[in-house]
Amino acid sequence: MTAHPDLLDLRAVASTAARDLIHLANRDDFDRIEATVERLAGCTRPIQLVGSTSTFDTTSGELLRQYSSAAEPLGRTLVACGNRRSTRCPSCSRVYAADTYQLIRAGLAGGKGTPDAVRTHPRVFVTLTAPSFGPVHNRPTTRTGKLVPCRCGVLHPAEHPALGTPIDPATYDYAGAVLFNAHAGALWARLTTYLRREVAHATGLSLKELRDHCRVSFAKVAEFQKRGLVHFHAIVRLDGPEGSTTAPPAWATTDLLTDAVRSAAAKVAVTVTGDSIGERVLRWGAQLDVRVIRRPDADDRDDTPLTDAAVAGYVAKYATKSAEGTGTVDRPLYCSPCKGRGRIPTDDGDTECRSCDGTGLAEPIADLKVAAHVRQMIRTCWDLGRRVTDFADLKLTKWAHMLGFRGHFSTKSRRYSTTLGTLRDVRRTWQSEQARIRAGLPLVDPDTTLVISDWRFLTTGYTPGEELLAQTVRDNRAATLRLKREGEAA
Repeated sequence: MTAHPDLLDLRAVASTAARDLIHLANRDDFDRIEATVERLAGCTRPIQLVGSTSTFDTTSGELLRQYSSAAEPLGRTLVACGNRRSTRCPSCSRVYAADTYQLIRAGLAGGKGTPDAVRTHPRVFVTLTAPSFGPVHNRPTTRTGKLVPCRCGVLHPAEHPALGTPIDPATYDYAGAVLFNAHAGALWARLTTYLRREVAHATGLSLKELRDHCRVSFAKVAEFQKRGLVHFHAIVRLDGPEGSTTAPPAWATTDLLTDAVRSAAAKVAVTVTGDSIGERVLRWGAQLDVRVIRRPDADDRDDTPLTDAAVAGYVAKYATKSAEGTGTVDRPLYCSPCKGRGRIPTDDGDTECRSCDGTGLAEPIADLKVAAHVRQMIRTCWDLGRRVTDFADLKLTKWAHMLGFRGHFSTKSRRYSTTLGTLRDVRRTWQSEQARIRAGLPLVDPDTTLVISDWRFLTTGYTPGEELLAQTVRDNRAATLRLKREGEAA
C-alpha cells in the first residue's frame, strides 16, 4: 500500500513542532488559530477550557447569544494563565505589573475611583530591611559614595556571585534567617498595628477616637535581597476617617507620619521559641529608610524628588518578582503524592512514599543547581520544617523554595485605592464588548438577561505548533519593546 504523498512530506520533517505547525497551517481555519494565539499576547502556558456560555432573555426565555468551545478550531478555549511571576510568564506578568502600577499610582495621584485630592495627603515611602545574621560579602561605600573593600578585603565587582553570601558560612545564623523570612508577614502586621498606636499617641487620642479623625492607609511589596532575606517597600498615607475620599485633619503631617513609622518599626518584635533553637526575638533591621513623597505643589528643593510616578514604577517592578533573584528555584520542592511527609496513609497504616523513597522531597537538595548559600537556606527550611513539634505551623517544607517566606508579595489596606479585581473586571468588560462588536451581535441589557455558564478545566499549554506561533508573538513583542526603548533613549 502506498502512503499519501502529503503524509510522506510531513513525516520527513524532523521537528514535532514543525510537523504540527504544518498540519495547522493546512487547515481552512488556520487564521482563527493564529488569531487566538495572538490574542493571548505570548502567554507561556495558557489554560485550556471546555464548555459553553448561554445568554437568555429573562422576560421571553429567548436564547440571545451562545458561545461554546466546540466552535473553536481545536475544540477548546484558550485563556491566559494570569501568572504574576515574570519567570513563569513574562507576558502575563507585564499585565500584572501594569495593573499594580495603576493601583499604586491611583493611591498617590488619584484616578480609578480615587479623588485627585489624595495627592495632598501626607505620604511617605518606607523601606524595611532584615537584621544581620552574620557578615556577608558586599560593596560598602563611604559617605561620599566611594567604594571601599569588603570585610573580606576584596573590592568585589558589581555582579560578583559572592555578593550577599556569608563571609563565614560556618558561623552564619541560617536558622534565624529562615525564621525571619517565615515571620516577615507577622512583623509587617504588627507594624501596621503599632503605627496606628503611635499616630494616636502623638495626637493624644485613643485608638477608638483616632478612627473618627484619621485613617492609616498603605500599600506594600516584598523584595528579596541577594543574601536571601526579604524586605518590604511600602507607601504609607494619612487620610480622613473614610479613607482616600476624605481629607486628613490639620495635625496629620508628614513629619508626624515619619516619626510614627520610625517609632513603630523600633518597637515591633516577634518571639519564636522551639526546643531546637531556644527563644529568638525577631525584629526589623537597623537600616530603616523613610522618605517623603513630594506633593505636587511642593518646591523641588531635593535634587531627586520622590514623585508619584517614580514610586509607582518602583513598586510595580517588584510586584512580578519572587525569590528567584537570589538564585533559588521557582518551584516547590516537596513530593506531591505524600505532600512532603515521606509517608502515605493507607488502610494498614502509613507506608513509605515510593515517589520520594520516604524523603518527602521531589528532588534531592544536593542536586539543585543553586549556589551553596541558597542550598543551605533551603536545607535549613527543610530541616526546621520537619520538626513537627516546633515549626509545623510555618509550613517551611512547602515554602523551602521561597527560603521560608510564605506571605503575599503585594498587599494594600482596604481603602488605599482601587483593587486588582476591579481593574481586571474593567478590562474583561472592555474585551467582551469589543468581541461583541466584532461579531456584530446586539447590545444586551444586563437587567433583563440571564447568563448560564458551564466550563471545565482541560489542561494547560499549547500544542507544539501553537507554541511556535506563540514564540513568534513573543519575539515580535520583544522587538517592538526594544525599538521603543531605543527610540526613547535616542
